[in-house]
Parts: sequence; C-alpha cells; structure tokens
Amino acid sequence: MNVARPTASETLIEEMQRIGAAAREAAAVLARSSTAQRTSALRAMAEEIRAAEREILAANAADLADARRDQLSGALLDRLMLDAPRVAAMARGVDDIAALPDPLGQIIAEWERPNGLRIQRVRVPLGVIGIIYESRPNVTADAGALCLKSGNAVILRGGSESARSSAAIHAALTRGLARAGLPAAAVQMVPTQDRAAVTVLLRDMTRYIDVIVPRGGKSLIARVQEDARVPVIGHLEGVCHTYVHAAADLAMARRIVLNAKMRRTGICGATETVLVDRGCAPTHLQPIVADLLAAGCEIRGDARVQAVDSRVRAATDTDWGKEFLDAVVALRVVDDIDAALAHIRRYGSGHTEAIVTQDQAAAQRFFTELDAAILMHNASTQFADGGEFGMGAEIGIATGRVHARGPVGAAELTSYKYVVRGSGQVRA
Repeated sequence: MNVARPTASETLIEEMQRIGAAAREAAAVLARSSTAQRTSALRAMAEEIRAAEREILAANAADLADARRDQLSGALLDRLMLDAPRVAAMARGVDDIAALPDPLGQIIAEWERPNGLRIQRVRVPLGVIGIIYESRPNVTADAGALCLKSGNAVILRGGSESARSSAAIHAALTRGLARAGLPAAAVQMVPTQDRAAVTVLLRDMTRYIDVIVPRGGKSLIARVQEDARVPVIGHLEGVCHTYVHAAADLAMARRIVLNAKMRRTGICGATETVLVDRGCAPTHLQPIVADLLAAGCEIRGDARVQAVDSRVRAATDTDWGKEFLDAVVALRVVDDIDAALAHIRRYGSGHTEAIVTQDQAAAQRFFTELDAAILMHNASTQFADGGEFGMGAEIGIATGRVHARGPVGAAELTSYKYVVRGSGQVRA
C-alpha cells in the first residue's frame, strides 16, 4: 500500500513521546498494584460513567450532528450513536470486568523437574498497549477497563467522528482512577485528531508501546499492520458465514439467520453470507429469503436464490467474501457440506463461522475442518463478542494465530513469565 503518510512535526512527536513515557511509568505502578486497588478503580469508573450520562450524551449528539452533516453511512451512524441504554450497558460492562477473576499472578501451569526444580508459568501484564479505533465511542470504556484489569497502561486513539464522545467517556475513566489512587496516565487519549499522530504511534513509539490493537475498518487495520513497528493484535474483516445444513431445523434456521444478519448489521460478528444446502432448499430457502426481505434486508443471490423471489438481486463475484456492514446479505445454495466448506475456506476471513444442523457428525466435521477464530453450532454469529463469552467486554476479535485469537479480553492482554524455585541446585 503505497500511500503517503501524514508528516509529524517535532512538536507532535515530542508530545506523543511524553505521553508514552507517562504510560510506561503508569504501567510500572499498575504491575505492582493490588487486585483490590484495580477493582476499586473499575467500580469507580463505572459509577463515573453513570454519573456523566448527560455529558456523554450531549457530546455524542454533537458528534452525530457532524456525522450526519458529513453523510456517514447508516452503519457508521449506528456504531457512533449512544443513548441512555447504551451508556448504561457501557457502565455495566466495566462492572462486569471488575467482577472477573484477576488474571495477574495466575499460575497457568506448574511442574517439578527430576532435579527438584519447581517451575511455574505466571501471568503478567504486556506493559503499554496502543489502541486505535474508529466510530465506536464505547471502545474507550471497554479498552480502558480491560487494560486496567490486566495491569496494562493504555494509549487510546479514537476516530475523529467520535472525538467528543470518547473525550467525555475518558474524563469519567480518569476520575475513577483518581478515586482509587492510580495514575491518570494509566488510561490516556491522544489529545489531537491530527492524523500524523497515528504515524507517530505506529512508528516512533517503540520505546514505550509493547503492542498495538487496531479496531475499525479494513483500511485502518491494513495500514496499522503495514506500518506498525511493534506487534499487532487485530483482524482485517469480519466476513462471517451461516451455513444452513441439510439437517437443519427450519424454525431454528430462520431465527438464527435473521438474527445473525439483522440484529445489528454494522458489527464484525454480523453474518455477511448465508449458505443453504441443496438438501433442504425446497423447504428452507423460501422462508429464509422471505424473512430477510421482510426485515428490510437486500439479498444478492445466485440463480437458484433469484428463482425464489423476484426481489433478489443477482450476486456478483465481488459479493462473495464482502463485509457489507449493512442490511445486505449474499445468499447461495450449495450442493452439500463439502461445497459449503470449500466456499468458506475461499471467502472467509477467519473471524466467525456458523452451522445450523441437527446432525452432530456434520457439526463436528464443520468444527474440525474449518480454521477460524470462532466456530458456532446452532447459534447466531452475533454472539461473537467478549461480553457474550463472559469476558465482560473485548477490544476486538483477533483472527491471527499468534498470542491472542477470538475475543480479546483481559486474560488475552497478558503475557507470562517463568518462576523457578530451587533448593541449591547447580547445573552439571
């Protein structure tokens, strides 16, 4: 990707490096903080978010007004929008994170060697995490809380479209930190929307940042993965499939497909392609198509799907493997499970794949033969979420194979060290 990057001024570089240095100092404080202190801070953060609801919603209303003026898509507006229930859910998510077991100091494994050495693998923080995200202001709370829970300092860089909302949420978080006696630099936000700040974060902060987590669209994540000089935890796209197998229960398939596509179309766990097995197409295809159309979903289908309803548009080659993030779905009839697996292997992004079937052997084959971060049987792909997995929240779904995979919660934001205890052993 040969795209010119914004050039950072010396003043911006110095400001960013001051932020990095403060984060590094805060990380040292967090690493030795107690479980009780971090839990107290998280509880206080949740309380401060609730107390600041009016300010957060006012800031969000200003962001939404600008977004509508700039004609952002409906999906982006949905991601950006906050209301009282969403603010309450944000605070509840922080409380849920506070209630989780502390990952720090957790003994992952332990064993004793024949020479008497006792070895433990123990969870420790990663250090300083940089998080770059776009429209969703709730990521400010989720990321700040998860990093604090796992003993990491964090530098947040939200999108310009959500700048006011994120700043209001961040202010609540810092008040919670202060109440618990933890440094405000434990959760910092980049104080400028200058795009050159992202370049500095990715290329000039290796002394301070241990890992970058991008959360946003394909172009953002591709840029981060290309430019970052520290490890990256992220995914490019959420091209999720729901496969209705020949042995699928019709009522269940209809519920799952409709929810997987239409509950929230702008999230990365939304189903983008539905595959219907030829073996159940005579009974299942028409009701599934009717449900989606009635819900306001545009369907782009193959010839067999078009034959069911004249409102179905012809799918093009670019529709398979596309992340629509909107009320649009690609729908294809496949000959059997072999064809379904082949389609998903070709077009899937390794995010979340689901099969609907009463045939346990088919479900097990789906699980065994597909490689994705999340595989589901008889459940909506919209459950691909850290909160739904019992993690309180997540800062993204990692589709790589190194370090973290799937929802990235507090435990996934840790590394480990080895602690070895002896009784005077020396090596021959």
